[in-house]
Amino acid sequence: MSEGSKREADWERRRRLAEIFGDVVPETTSDERDPADGAERDRSSDDWLRSQVPPHHGS
Repeated sequence: MSEGSKREADWERRRRLAEIFGDVVPETTSDERDPADGAERDRSSDDWLRSQVPPHHGS
């Protein structure tokens, strides 16, 4: 086999690395995204905790 045929294609290498390590670099940068997309992530942990209280515990 020649060295060229042993090498994997770039897309195959990226796919293999993504399977192992996940997506390291996002497809878009934060300035390209709608600010409302991250609104759910920006909530404080207290807000999340309050939303998890069962109804029988009141508010």
